[in-house]
Amino acid sequence: MASSSSYNSPCAACKLLRRKCMPGCIFAPYFPPEEPQKFVNVHKIFGASNVTKLLNELLPHQREDAVNSLAYEAEARVRDPVYGCVGAITFLQRQVQRLQKELDAANADLIRYACNDISTSLPQAPGTRSFQPLTPRNRLAEFNRRNIDNEGGGFYQVPGALPYSFPWNDTSSGDINDGGGEGGM
Repeated sequence: MASSSSYNSPCAACKLLRRKCMPGCIFAPYFPPEEPQKFVNVHKIFGASNVTKLLNELLPHQREDAVNSLAYEAEARVRDPVYGCVGAITFLQRQVQRLQKELDAANADLIRYACNDISTSLPQAPGTRSFQPLTPRNRLAEFNRRNIDNEGGGFYQVPGALPYSFPWNDTSSGDINDGGGEGGM
């Protein structure tokens, strides 16, 4: 992370704030001129003076992580002013819960299938019933039953159809209403 003043180009913070970027500028290592939107978001949400105070209070080796956290939260707040990154966290937690339910159902199917194999290979006493075998028709009926009962609307989501967009796969127009967080919190 070289200082931007060595390139005779002010850092993104000094450029936005319209001030001269000095050699000891606290923003220069973290807000390079190639990433102006990073500082624009941080400045809009937290304010330049607050970020300056925060960075001055931290040890130098902690500053990069702090700036990355501020930049992530600021971008999330610009996209979703109400929930910010909490909306993304909540969405991911719900997705983990849905996937855990799906995994539990698949494990139950495996156990049921294993029990069917065991019960069909053992001789049965007259008048006892075995498990219903999982034929393709029974599997489809079971899948449809779970799919209808599932509060998320289905086991699988279409890739790219997430209700919340993440900064690392951003293809949006920059509109804050574009793929905002979930509304049902």
